[in-house]
Amino acid sequence: MSEVILDASEGALVPLYAVTDQETAGFLATQPGFVQAIARFAEFKGRAGQIVAVPDADGVLERVLVGLGSAPDAMAFRALPAKLPVATYRIAQAPAVLAREQLALAFALGSYRFDRYRKHGGERPKLLVDGYDGAEVRRVAHACALAKDMINTPANDMGPLQIETIAREIAEQYGAQVTVFEGEGLLEANYPAVHAVGRAATPERAPRMLEMTWGEGGRPLVAIVGKGVVFDTGGLDIKPSSGMRLMKKDMGGAAHALALARMIMGANLPVRLAVLVPVVENAISSDAMRPGDVIGSRKGLTIEIGNTDAEGRLILADALSRAAELSPALTLTLATLTGAARAALGPQLPPFFTDDEELAAALYRHAEAAADPMWRLPLWKGYAEALDTDIADLKNDPDAWAQAGAVTAALFLQRFAPTGPWAHFDIYAWNSKPGPGRPSGGEAQTIRALYALIRERFQ
Repeated sequence: MSEVILDASEGALVPLYAVTDQETAGFLATQPGFVQAIARFAEFKGRAGQIVAVPDADGVLERVLVGLGSAPDAMAFRALPAKLPVATYRIAQAPAVLAREQLALAFALGSYRFDRYRKHGGERPKLLVDGYDGAEVRRVAHACALAKDMINTPANDMGPLQIETIAREIAEQYGAQVTVFEGEGLLEANYPAVHAVGRAATPERAPRMLEMTWGEGGRPLVAIVGKGVVFDTGGLDIKPSSGMRLMKKDMGGAAHALALARMIMGANLPVRLAVLVPVVENAISSDAMRPGDVIGSRKGLTIEIGNTDAEGRLILADALSRAAELSPALTLTLATLTGAARAALGPQLPPFFTDDEELAAALYRHAEAAADPMWRLPLWKGYAEALDTDIADLKNDPDAWAQAGAVTAALFLQRFAPTGPWAHFDIYAWNSKPGPGRPSGGEAQTIRALYALIRERFQ
């Protein structure tokens, strides 16, 4: 993304005055007469979303008034970049309860545009750092932009090799190491489920297992596992066209895992990282896995394939088994896993699953502080038997009586997850409905809260 958070500016700065509806009258009373006149003409009352650009006597932008409504929210600044004239701004006034760093981050997040395939991306408003950590704001904003860029990129330009390349570029930047097992090498390295799901793809889009490691020995290990299905046809249980249209985003978990890792390494947090990303295309060919097949897994459990469109949990099973071998202090799973999660909570509120009460409480706290929403769903043990099958250790499509597809998917993953603190996030990673500062397309969900959690937990 082009830089919108600046440490210095040679040009003129336009001040932003952000006020609540209760503060507006008192604030305007302190302003010059021409500002009061323009505010009256624009009926500026400090309502949420109100923005008034105030010119000087020569018609040059002199200041901007921003309404915050009755409940000030830092994320309201996400809407500003799309509404402000192109200029460089500084925050001249805002309620004390709103941290300047959060306002700047909201501004940076709202500046995101995916313009890779457009001839002209256009200039964007910029914000000068003033009394807060601009490097931290840029670190988080750039990582979120990376996730969104990867998700927005169509599958013909975001295949397994491209995700591997991005992982290698991040590793080179931060001194991490990357190990890759690809194609038939997955069987030799004991990743049979990853191989089974991805083997039907063309050779240039062969499945692979990426493992990025970083950090000094002796530090606690954080394992981040991300689902990387670059395109999901559904396999032989093929999706309808309507269900396939957005399946370029089915690698959203991998994008989120790499983005979160980039935040952590960029901040040099005192942890070790193991970023485990299985990357496949769930394609259709004569070599595709079939309903009724029984495949192996890294853990040694056999899995009956009841539905080839429940492939994400299969590749995550192998990755989680690898994570368990490393004895992590914390394990996080990020995946665009089930439509049932959307049926339960919709696209804007991703569910998470954990049996660790302390971890759940911390996640809620950081989600609220970062305005990065999530909601806990239960790992309800009563549905575990829906994964039973007569001919294998478990199956990938639960019995219909259980109904709760997001829960049964999480229970499947739990069979392979490390012992100790583990949380699974069933993200959507997409804005179907555009909103202020949230254009249609790829969206970064939960990783700002997770970054804050890891900073606090392992400080």
